[in-house]
Amino acid sequence: MDNRFNLIDEPWIPVADAGLVSLRQVFSNPELRALGGNPIQKLALMKLLLAIAQAAATPENDQQWQTLTPATLASQCLDYLVKWHDRFYLYGAKPFLQMPAIEAAKTQPYGAVLADVSSGNTTVLSQIQREKLLSDADKALVLLTLMAFALSGKKTDNSVVLSKGYFGKTNTKGKAATGRPGPSVAHMGLLHSHLVGPNLQTTLYLNLLSQTQIDRMATYPGGLGIAPWETMPEGEDCPTARALKSSLMGRLIPLSRFCLLKETVLHYSEGLAHAGYKDGGRDPTIAVNDSGKEPKALWVDPEKRPWRELTALLGFISQEQTRGFQCWQLDLALDRAREASRHFGIWSGGLRVSSNAGEQYVSGSDDYVESLVWLDGEQLGATWFTHLKQEMEALDQLAKKLYGCVSSYFREQKVDGGKLAAQSTQLFWQLCERNFQALVEGCDNDEQRQTLRRRFAGYLRQSYDRFCPSSTARQLDAWAKCRPNLSDYQPVKQEA
Repeated sequence: MDNRFNLIDEPWIPVADAGLVSLRQVFSNPELRALGGNPIQKLALMKLLLAIAQAAATPENDQQWQTLTPATLASQCLDYLVKWHDRFYLYGAKPFLQMPAIEAAKTQPYGAVLADVSSGNTTVLSQIQREKLLSDADKALVLLTLMAFALSGKKTDNSVVLSKGYFGKTNTKGKAATGRPGPSVAHMGLLHSHLVGPNLQTTLYLNLLSQTQIDRMATYPGGLGIAPWETMPEGEDCPTARALKSSLMGRLIPLSRFCLLKETVLHYSEGLAHAGYKDGGRDPTIAVNDSGKEPKALWVDPEKRPWRELTALLGFISQEQTRGFQCWQLDLALDRAREASRHFGIWSGGLRVSSNAGEQYVSGSDDYVESLVWLDGEQLGATWFTHLKQEMEALDQLAKKLYGCVSSYFREQKVDGGKLAAQSTQLFWQLCERNFQALVEGCDNDEQRQTLRRRFAGYLRQSYDRFCPSSTARQLDAWAKCRPNLSDYQPVKQEA
């Protein structure tokens, strides 16, 4: 097949307020604000752009990073793309991130590998779940997403093994094993976080890691590594594959699936098997708590929006001896981000998935989630973090009180109100979300905190009244008896 559809020149990357753009446009247009698409597509694209930036201009240390600017970083990335232009063709002799040798594997329709498309005997609930004819731009985005966020299951043809003597795609009975989930998804869907700047080029600049920081993480024995499009592996366990599995570049572009794109189908098999977070292999963007007997990760939870995890993600700001979750991408970049840009944000997101007998799928309450919280670099500090933590703990107590009061109301009615109590707390958190940015900005202002507490208390009463009617005499009696008492919440403790 002739070389065609070069990702450097052709528009395929969704960008907010701009539509589809090419890689060249990303690094030449400083007005592009942020990536578009669903949260998984945003993460996959951010991984690719960071991999290009790391390959083009990894600084030695923080001092060398400070000599860079978003503009000079973008210029170096453009020079890098010119050098490797022939490796970014979606089709041809060396197709981008694809394995021509995997052509022996069975094919799957594109809809079968997309989490939000119904395939097989899955019920179609809306037209958005139907498989559509994909353009080359769509296929490029699907391919990139599969590298890190492929779901586990039997759709991978693991009977085709490219590395002689490799048994990682075989089960205990000697037959082709079920495909494992992509390392950026894991069992239930890992929550990823990174910094965000006022435009896309600044976002890449803020998240660029130095060689010293990569060494400090002690997570990648192979260091930075080589971008896979420069040297693609020949199989699942060749020297290049082993080098990728031990490097940062291999976590940015994990090649967890070996694919070969065709017009309406793709050849599809499991690729490199990366170590999980419990075994020390992890993306810089995930948060892991290593303080217990075994590591624990922050998972995507559609019923607990990512903004509610902000205090867990920023735990390193606290002066406490023990720390909980650690997200290296935030830990390493936050301090220098405060020096480079006063205003920046923390984006968190991912996809929650279910699994059964090794098959992952999106079902029930599973969904994409994402949150963006903007911070003031001059405001961040131990005092600000302590106040934010206090307010979030107080909101958690309010939610628990609401749940208990709604449950008690229905017990008075001789009815099981567990599900309605859970729905009332969900409504409460949805109402609170609209004021969370104001809470972040006002944590150092006692008067503003007091105002917000009154507002949050109003949201609790609104949620209680919504689910606990008081139309009849019996309902009114239960409503008054179980109504939340918030006298201990609203006063803000004044600083000495």
